[in-house]
Formats: sequence, C-alpha cells, structure tokens
Amino acid sequence: MSHHLDTPLAGQNGQLYLDDLYVFSGSDSTVFVMDVNSDITGVYAEPGFHPEARYEFKVHIDGAEFEELTYRASFGEADPGGRQPLKLHALTGDAARQDAPTGELLLEGWTGEAADGGDVRMWAGRVGDSFYIDLSLLSIVNAAVKNGTAVDLSGWRPEAARNSFADTTVESIVLEVSHRHARLRPGSRIGVWSATKLATDAGGWRQINRAGHPMMWPIFWPDDTDFSDPANTRHPSEDVQAVGKHTAGLVAAVVAASGTAHDAQGYGEAVARRLFPDVLPYVVGTPATYGFAGFNGRAMADNAPEVMLSLVAGTAVPSGLTPSVSEQLRHGEFPYVMPV
Repeated sequence: MSHHLDTPLAGQNGQLYLDDLYVFSGSDSTVFVMDVNSDITGVYAEPGFHPEARYEFKVHIDGAEFEELTYRASFGEADPGGRQPLKLHALTGDAARQDAPTGELLLEGWTGEAADGGDVRMWAGRVGDSFYIDLSLLSIVNAAVKNGTAVDLSGWRPEAARNSFADTTVESIVLEVSHRHARLRPGSRIGVWSATKLATDAGGWRQINRAGHPMMWPIFWPDDTDFSDPANTRHPSEDVQAVGKHTAGLVAAVVAASGTAHDAQGYGEAVARRLFPDVLPYVVGTPATYGFAGFNGRAMADNAPEVMLSLVAGTAVPSGLTPSVSEQLRHGEFPYVMPV
C-alpha cells in the first residue's frame, strides 16, 4: 500500500517503500510513474535506488485477476558521481507474475538520463515531489477511522492549509510505453499496481511494498509502526477476502457516526468494492483523472487526498489546496517530472 511516512522502517530504508503511483496519457503513449524514498521524514537513509531490489509495474488486462504484463526496473551500485546503471525488462503471460523468469531486456542506461528502447523509454532519478496535502487534515480523518467517530472538521480551516510536502523530494521511475504496444493500444482497459521486491538470502525474492490506489496505508493502517501488516506482501487478488469486510466496517462506522449515509453498512461495502482489489484502473489513451466522478488512472496534478478523504467520510472534505501548489514540479513532456 502506498505511503510516505507511515513507519520508522520506511525512514530507515525508503528505497524500498512506495510513495505514489501515477498512470496517465503521454505523447501517443501511456506513462507509468513510481515514486519511492521520500525525504519527508528528514534525511533519507540512502540516496538512490536499492541495488539489490526490483521495482515493478504490474499491468492487468481487461479486468483480469492477475497481471499479464510486468515491467521490471533494476539498478546497480552507484558510481563515484552517484549515478546508477539501470535495466528494464518486460515479462508477459504467466511469467509476468513470477519472480524466476528473466524476461526480455528492453533497455539499459543510467539514472539521471533518458534511456530509449524503441517503443519504450525510461528515466529514473531524484525529483521534486509533486504530491500535496496538509497532514493536519489527514490526522483528523485518521482519528475518525480509528475510533469509529464522525470526521470533525469544526477546527479545520481550508483557507489556512499548507502543503506539508513542499520542498521534499523522491526517487522517481518514469516509464513511457508507446500506443503501438499490442496490449496497450488506445481503448484497452488495464489495471495497474506497483511493487518493490528484495532479494532474499535463500535466492528468491520477497515483495516488500506495493501501491495501487493513493492514500490507502495512511488512512486505513496508520498505526502499523513495524510495517508487519500482510497487506504489503499480498497479491491484490487476495484483498477482498483479506480486508474487504474489515475496511467496509471502518468506513461504515465513520459515516454512521457522521450521519452522512442512510445505509452506513451499504455505503461501507460500496467503498470497499471500489478500492479492492487495490489496482488502479485506466483506459489507455484517455485523459487520466483520479476524482469525484471516477477513477481513471491518476494524473500527477490530481488532488487524490481530497478524493480519498471525502470517500471515507461520505461527505466533502475540502483540502484547501489546489494543483497549483506544486505545478512547478510537473512537466508536460517526458520525463514529466522535475529533476533536482
């Protein structure tokens, strides 16, 4: 589940912990962006990407339960200048959900530079974080979810909101795939999630973290201080059975206390169905938006925190912030992020 500062462990090795996932339309292409290693908690433990890890974009096709396409990025040790060699492999079919297959090598390059593989290109490196939220608002919703109480906005002043992520940075992986790709043509319905995996002493791989919908971890598991919740190692196909009922109950308690839904339990179940499995839906070639009208990918400017907090509360929760607070950290052309 995505997060920025949920646990002490994230601060110890942010290289492995996902902060955000974005999916949107580029220039006759689909763009996938994965952010890790936020410095929101102060000085991050290690710069760059973990040299023994894998960073994977998982793509489900036409509502399939399992991914049929995986893009796997990996990085080597940094040189004296801090640059890391990188590789991108693609795995398809059954291999897309397995760790042992190597897949097809699409490109090689270095962090901080664009790497071209024909119908795919990639950029990875340190960037300004375009995510925005006032964390004091999150704490209000956290308390309601934890205690099963109404969201108390009586002391919240949207006009005084400040972006807690101003001047913070993340490591970003930007992957752009041409619409010429056989499975990613305009009109294709896909679902996307991302995962970090670390090599084990036994020679295998352990999934450390995953991300689909934004804000999931900060809202529903903010107190998991040792990062032991099994949601991180689970496949999205297991989400409904594992936490669907529990999540529905949490939301139902909030809206029941708030009086914002006639059928609180029914509303909670509807929210759980919308969020699980935790895979971000997107129609290739269409404008991405993560908003009140629906979920279709996620653009970097989207006010995802406001959408998610309002969804949980069953009523509008104004964030007080607009996309303009971080517009200087987004770009309309590849690599779409602003390196620092």
